[in-house]
Amino acid sequence: MAKQKLSPQGLKAKRERDLAYANSPFRRELRADSQKKRREAIKAGKNIDGKDYDHNTGKFVSAKYNRGGTQKGGVDGTKAESRKSRKK
Repeated sequence: MAKQKLSPQGLKAKRERDLAYANSPFRRELRADSQKKRREAIKAGKNIDGKDYDHNTGKFVSAKYNRGGTQKGGVDGTKAESRKSRKK
């Protein structure tokens, strides 16, 4: 995928938006849960090198697989995830 061509002002605004989303309560909760699951898996002696915890499947999957395509109902990406979380 090609890098976005943004003006310096646009790039700064995007970085601020991305950081705000990454630190939202929903994303913080998911991040903390992933870290907890990772610590538990390592303690249990599982080999999870190169894998991320996928909250949709409930298990460790390759980082590539976890970037999209794991949403129930065929909707991909974190943008769809955030819409789903707002409906709760």
